Amino acid sequence: MSEIGVGLIGGGLMGKELAPTLARWPSLQQPGSTPVLRAVCDTNPAVLGWFSRVASVQTTTDDYRRLLDDPSIEVLYIAVPHHLHERIFIDAIEAGKDVMAEKPFGLDLDAARVILAAVRGRPDAFVRVSSEIPFFPGAQKAIQAAVDGELGEVLDVRVGLEHAGDLDRTKPINWKRQRAYCGPGGVMADLGMHALHAPLRIGWLPETLFAVLTNMVEERPGPDGEPVACDTFDNATLLATLPATATAVAPMIVDMKRISPGELNTWRFRAVGMSGGVEYTTRYPGTLRRFAVREGRQGWVEEGTGTASVSPTSIPAAVEFGFTDAVFQMWAAFFAERDGSLGDRFGCATPDEAFATQRIFTAALRSHERREAVELAAIQ
Repeated sequence: MSEIGVGLIGGGLMGKELAPTLARWPSLQQPGSTPVLRAVCDTNPAVLGWFSRVASVQTTTDDYRRLLDDPSIEVLYIAVPHHLHERIFIDAIEAGKDVMAEKPFGLDLDAARVILAAVRGRPDAFVRVSSEIPFFPGAQKAIQAAVDGELGEVLDVRVGLEHAGDLDRTKPINWKRQRAYCGPGGVMADLGMHALHAPLRIGWLPETLFAVLTNMVEERPGPDGEPVACDTFDNATLLATLPATATAVAPMIVDMKRISPGELNTWRFRAVGMSGGVEYTTRYPGTLRRFAVREGRQGWVEEGTGTASVSPTSIPAAVEFGFTDAVFQMWAAFFAERDGSLGDRFGCATPDEAFATQRIFTAALRSHERREAVELAAIQ
């Protein structure tokens, strides 16, 4: 079985998760070629030291160009702050590497447009965008129900990702709370792909939207303890319209919140139509709820989800599923689609979907500034 050399640029939280993810590859029932983490780039020596425990890593460096020049590296996972996306993504694509790119695909819409042009200019490059939560089995079943038309004419959609990570006002500042590094979208750039991946894949691209954006905590402690401006939005709620029929629209509410008291990292998807409905949340990861009307009686029925996601593994179907399993399934889908074996199974977020999220964020910023609904068609 052949190996695929993988390089990592950015060894933070999700970068570190790559190592144990690839170590699980033999558990796939049809593993195909085996991805192996061979090189890591980060500007923090302590991060590079962490990867010394990964036996397969042969190169650690603070210069990402070493990975671009290494012919043994075929795939790059680029997990760096948003302001670095444009230059590194484009350099990697032009170097002929396949790329798993972190969302939001650039600092803003202009950067995303330039990156997308680079992707289209290299049709031989395989580029996808990180978004793992829709790979939960319950999420997969909910998405498939919508794709298969089980809902009928859509009446109401509510999606989002919420956590309470910024509830503590004394939490030190980091790059995600600074516009220069995270981008003007703030929380939308951070969490938006998680909320929008599933709707976009189903085909639910908003026609219009009205945004309520909140910057509740305007300062946070800096490295020396002194206050530093926290100039990104903490929370965002979008009310969008979707085409439901030739003569009617349906509302879609999208929540992206860093300050949502009581939540840890909760993803929600709820869609109801004239013929049925589905509801799933990672707060109750083993349960999918379906709505139906039978013989004039309406009700919700709970269904266990197990571990059956996109790629079968050696784990029994009855075992519970978790976040690291979703990350594993995302990477399995990435490599299966890369080698042409994914078929019609659910795949990773595409560059076009990432660009669509940036259009939505830009429309939301315009709506917030003007206090009015914005037509998405006006944002190109």
